[in-house]
Amino acid sequence: MNPDYLQFQAQTSLHPMGLDIASAKGNYIYDKQGKAYLDFVAGVSANSLGHSPKVVQDAMVAQMNQYTHVMVYGEFVQDIPLALSKLLVENLPESLNMVYLTNSGTEAIEGSLKLAKRVTGRFEIISARYAYHGNSQGSMSINGQESTKSAFRPLVPGTKFIQFNNIDDLDKITCETAAVILETIQGSAGFVVPEVGYLQAVKERCEEVGALLILDEIQSGVGRTGKLFEFMHHDVVPDIFITGKGLGGGMPIGAFISSKENMMQLVENPKLGHITTFGGHPVIAAAGYATLKEVLASGLMSEIAAKEQCIREKLVHPAIQSIRGKGLMLAAMVETPELATQIILKALDKGLILFWLLFEGRAIRITPPLNINIQELEKGCDILLESINEVINT
Repeated sequence: MNPDYLQFQAQTSLHPMGLDIASAKGNYIYDKQGKAYLDFVAGVSANSLGHSPKVVQDAMVAQMNQYTHVMVYGEFVQDIPLALSKLLVENLPESLNMVYLTNSGTEAIEGSLKLAKRVTGRFEIISARYAYHGNSQGSMSINGQESTKSAFRPLVPGTKFIQFNNIDDLDKITCETAAVILETIQGSAGFVVPEVGYLQAVKERCEEVGALLILDEIQSGVGRTGKLFEFMHHDVVPDIFITGKGLGGGMPIGAFISSKENMMQLVENPKLGHITTFGGHPVIAAAGYATLKEVLASGLMSEIAAKEQCIREKLVHPAIQSIRGKGLMLAAMVETPELATQIILKALDKGLILFWLLFEGRAIRITPPLNINIQELEKGCDILLESINEVINT
């Protein structure tokens, strides 16, 4: 590993993977020794179309040749951010008709919490245990794993937690609640899918007490589960909706979306209720617009179920206790966190990039680019199975 990397660039852990990257193209990443790695992580669900997709690169270059940053968000009319916002709205339910573009999913979370408080006049936010919504002070306050945030207290007050998929917990949602925020599929908790009827029950309870439902699809959205967004598999429409990650096609982006009536609450009393310098940056918006158009027009979403089936059929092994998740948001569950780590590192040596989940140590993340083909999926699964066998037989 390059010693300058550990000397000069702040780290997030004591043991980074440390690949020294030379290039990335399609579904492969190449290190400086020329070794190719099949990518089953996609930048943690961010590279929807793989690495360096031409359609995204061309859109960014065209925009850079026109102009880059010209003004803080919301002051000038810029064609590409407007086009991206319009395309999102055209593919969402009627009530989700105004988009606020941000720099990241975390910033979109922050904006949505502010909006919920502004619309309802309340301050209590209810989240789910083992939820992950970002790492800023506000988003950390609604993260449902105490061990990851106790060192940074005090955080934002007024947060309560319910158990995901537990109908009995819904009576904790009261007339004091501004919003309930849930990941449509819990990510860091282990790719936990909502049970039939759960999200509808949450929405009904919110409507009973005048609270808003916020759905976070920063990770599960943009075609990853076979529809544009996971909530579209369920008979529910959120009051505020959040996207990010895969929307940018490898570039940093987020958005929170609600009705125009709600979003206008950020315009006055106070003015500039949410403001950002680089949110909606035209070059990033060009990447997002190109990515979203490609996902919608290419037929990729219609292939997701078959690709999921391929992975589930290939990854049959006594060490794999289950495969959680949906579409191309899957986690192979093994007995212990130590075993998961050994398998992930062995696979890396063999040219396959896998990764961990934040709160569920027994999980092996499988979130490849949406346009990965069946042959590449089979190759990656074979490497994973070989890695499991080598680790177990060592």
